Amino acid sequence: MLNLLIMALVIVTITALMLIIVNLISKKTFLDREKASPFECGFDPKSSARLPFSLHFFLIAVIFLIFDVEITLLFPLVMSLKFSSLSNYFIVLVIFIMVLILGLLHEWKQGALEWTS
Repeated sequence: MLNLLIMALVIVTITALMLIIVNLISKKTFLDREKASPFECGFDPKSSARLPFSLHFFLIAVIFLIFDVEITLLFPLVMSLKFSSLSNYFIVLVIFIMVLILGLLHEWKQGALEWTS
């Protein structure tokens, strides 16, 4: 137990030292107004460099990524069929698919999947 505590202390100390060193080395100062401003061929920018984006589109993209990752988790279930019984396999598969369907229904009821509102 003492060895584990000593190892944890060493790891925390090394991590803290690395963070301090990186923060000291990588300090960038923007004292010059020209260096701090965005570059646009020597002219002052006419508008903001940041363009607004649709928050609803971002939400749809995040939901797609979440469900896409969950679908990719189904592929190893096919390989696990060799090592488990058929009843256990179907129980896990049904529970997993039910969680996906319940998540989809929840997002649908919240109105997150509708483009126009």
